[in-house]
Amino acid sequence: MMPFTFQKVCGTVALALALSAVGWLMVRCLKRSEDPARLIFKWFLTAGVIGCLIWFVGPMVAGGDPVDGLCLTLVFAIALTVVWRHNIADLIAKPFANLYTGGSQEPIPHPAYSIAQAKQKKGLYVEAIAEIRKQLERFPTDVEGQLLLAQIQAEDLKDLQAAELTVEHFCAQPGHAPQNIVFALYSLADWNLQIAQDGEAAQRHLQRVIDLFPESEFALGAAHRIAHLGDADMWLASHDEKKFIVPEGVRNLGLLRGQDHLRPAEATPEEVAAACVKHLERHPLDTEAREKLAVIYADHYRRLDLATGELEQMIQQPNQPGRLVVHWLNVLADLQIRGGAGLEAVQQTLQRIIDRDRKAAAAEIAQRRLDLVKLEMKPKEMSQAVKLGSYEQKIGLKRGLPGR
Repeated sequence: MMPFTFQKVCGTVALALALSAVGWLMVRCLKRSEDPARLIFKWFLTAGVIGCLIWFVGPMVAGGDPVDGLCLTLVFAIALTVVWRHNIADLIAKPFANLYTGGSQEPIPHPAYSIAQAKQKKGLYVEAIAEIRKQLERFPTDVEGQLLLAQIQAEDLKDLQAAELTVEHFCAQPGHAPQNIVFALYSLADWNLQIAQDGEAAQRHLQRVIDLFPESEFALGAAHRIAHLGDADMWLASHDEKKFIVPEGVRNLGLLRGQDHLRPAEATPEEVAAACVKHLERHPLDTEAREKLAVIYADHYRRLDLATGELEQMIQQPNQPGRLVVHWLNVLADLQIRGGAGLEAVQQTLQRIIDRDRKAAAAEIAQRRLDLVKLEMKPKEMSQAVKLGSYEQKIGLKRGLPGR
């Protein structure tokens, strides 16, 4: 009694699993079908054909007439083939077609701004904004759409207030990458400079970058841009109508013995150094001015220690871009070679580039330079030896030194 009951339970479970699998397959086929009603009709027709096959062929096989049963089975098989011929062809050809079409998987929806951009090119700015807003209703956090909207408002409609509201709304949305927010604020600063000639507004937007991402690479870049903004009057003057006064040229230029006095006066290294120091008091993060000051300290004043201090201040600054750090280390190596710091000091500086990232291209270049640094320093050593020898030889020709 127990084995029979167990077999009955197993058979019931197997039948339930089979029916569940068939049901799941039918539901899946209905969802993927382009014409569900037609598919259901084919199922009913197939069920009828199979029922007729069992009804007519079964007795023939049981009565000892298998040839007639086989012929009738072939007739029903041909009928089913006619019903399912398109589905059978798709089953064979679809895997190969999917290699070119991408299959039946629905594409990920994304906004399209081609219509808005076409209207923008035609000068239909209001209509372009309307098209962008239609897309933003479906994709409210899309970066491209919001920045394109701000661009049209600022550059085409000259409505900086609306562009600022769009950028502020974009920056307030969570989940945006920092570089996208920085790009939006940079664009807003540029629009204020180019369109409104408002240096204070541009500085305010750049300062917003520093406030949002303090002690980051973005903050250092924004501080550098602020240092080079200049006064608002400079931006206003750059857009005013300029008047060019052509002075009278020098007469009898060919009869002059020399023309050095005609060249425009250039700023002396002392004046440039003083200007850099004054500028750095207001903008200590301006790396361009600090690098220029370091070069003047080393080449003009022969103060390699002061030059090293200026460069090290930038190198040790947290979150500096790696490419700039490598550049400053190479500049320090150049100054050390020109200043006679010695082979060991130059080697240590180049080794710092290698130690930063041994797999980087800059490390490979530094390693090649490190291998040839002795040859690089040799002309400098020969120059120093020649100058020293000439000086010593000429000492004996002097009658006496002043004050002795």
